[in-house]
Amino acid sequence: MVRLLERYNDEIAPELARQFELRNRLAVPRLTKIVVSMGLGRFAKEQAQMDAAAAELAKITGQRPVVTRARRSVANFKLRTGMKIGLKVTLRGQRMYEFLDRLIALAIPRVKDFRGLPLSGFDGRGNYNMGLVEQTVFPEIDAAKVQFTQGMNIAIVTTAKTDEQARQLLTLLGMPFRS
Repeated sequence: MVRLLERYNDEIAPELARQFELRNRLAVPRLTKIVVSMGLGRFAKEQAQMDAAAAELAKITGQRPVVTRARRSVANFKLRTGMKIGLKVTLRGQRMYEFLDRLIALAIPRVKDFRGLPLSGFDGRGNYNMGLVEQTVFPEIDAAKVQFTQGMNIAIVTTAKTDEQARQLLTLLGMPFRS
């Protein structure tokens, strides 16, 4: 079992139940899924770049990414319905906790000039979104072999009813928020 999942079950869930006075253990906020996505922009038309980005995202998450396509045409961006525009991976269960553990312990501390995650990433429904400027903060990626730097969005979906509950859950899991 993953150490972050064990810590959630043994320490964090009882602490959250006590803090928010929740008697039903199913009402305690928990993680549902983590979605890691990459918009490829100008590189989306080149298959070699798309394959390189997909391989890097697969290394980072441990799961093969899905290609995302444009839902509608936008003439200003030279975008047509159905064009490949990015990649995404949805993590659940054990892989989700493994990824979050590596994100908190290894990747975030490697971000240049890091001063904490902004609290503005909460959406009002208990979910948190954050972005990384480049994929090289993950130790799985060899910076010398990277063809182009690519940012990514990480959406952490929880069962929390409010942002306060979600913030407390993520703080107890180890997310370094700004104070």
